[in-house]
Amino acid sequence: MKQKLYSIAIILVYLFVISMVGCGEDDSVEFQSVNPADGSTIPTDATITVNFSGTPQNLSVSKGEVVTSDNTATISGPFPLGMLEIELTWEGGNRRLTYTVDDQVGEPVVPEGMVLIPEGEFQLGSVSGEEGNVEQSGHTVYLDAFYMDKYEVTNAEYKKFVDANSEWQKDRIDSKFHDGNYLANWDGNTYPSDKADHPVVSVSWYGAAAYAKWVEKRLPTEAEWEKAARGGVEGQKYPWGNSIDDSKANYSLNVGHTGNTKPVGDYPSNGYDLYDIVGNVLEWCLDAYDKDFHENPPDNNPIAGGDSIAEVVDNFENIKSSRSIRGGSWVESGQPRVWITYRRGNEPARTSRLIGFRCVKPVTLE
Repeated sequence: MKQKLYSIAIILVYLFVISMVGCGEDDSVEFQSVNPADGSTIPTDATITVNFSGTPQNLSVSKGEVVTSDNTATISGPFPLGMLEIELTWEGGNRRLTYTVDDQVGEPVVPEGMVLIPEGEFQLGSVSGEEGNVEQSGHTVYLDAFYMDKYEVTNAEYKKFVDANSEWQKDRIDSKFHDGNYLANWDGNTYPSDKADHPVVSVSWYGAAAYAKWVEKRLPTEAEWEKAARGGVEGQKYPWGNSIDDSKANYSLNVGHTGNTKPVGDYPSNGYDLYDIVGNVLEWCLDAYDKDFHENPPDNNPIAGGDSIAEVVDNFENIKSSRSIRGGSWVESGQPRVWITYRRGNEPARTSRLIGFRCVKPVTLE
């Protein structure tokens, strides 16, 4: 009898161990990014590259041929003209990608130093409160395609602008366009010798808008900035996922003991090949800052403030209302201030060592 009970006990222990092994952490592989981005227009001979969090097992696609290497899958055509839906299925997951296949449309002429952000719908997130620290559900909006600077505008680039436009130099700028600290870390018309490729800081919204107009670009709307920051992936707090990671962005004084900006491009890019889209410096946007605007934005190409994009660009020197800032800076203490959805506002004459900018422009075809 004792031997029988002992045998039963051994079996129960074995079953318990087996069950515990089966109850470990969820190691399912997740979709991370795709290039070209979901919603793009592609040629029939396009190659689509999909990145996962790990190696997808038994991956299959409904259209095209797929080859997997580690955490990357490559889908190749040829694809039929018209609307294209590709269903990806793997153990523990699936994803649908949608493209327009059109060999007759001219190829976008991507300007040097910029990347293409495709047209289409996306979920514009929103936050509540002046400090933007409560995440709320997003709204579906449509954006036309546009180009965005791959990097934040650097000191060296901004110097070319002030050299050519003396009215925007540190000692000559009109007092209505700054708060007294414009280009505070510059010595006259010269930036610090070791910061040529660092983002320019202490530039007011007026200065940023003037630079953008001079290079035949403009500042991004908040919606454009956020779609670009997402890199083609919805529902993530950060461009790289949902967990804070100081190897992916410059935030929370993590450069030395006191913190500082880093040269542009020092951290990994997002799915659209944009660098430092969160962290390093906050970035001016074109919109007026309205803390409630994202609760019910217009469906198409939304911009806060009542004026159209063209009106703001053409009359930027007469703007008086607070402007939006996105992206977090090298000082921001991690989440949620480096979330993609984090937003705040500042007066257009405000300058700060935490604020820089990058530019956008409309798509042109050959």
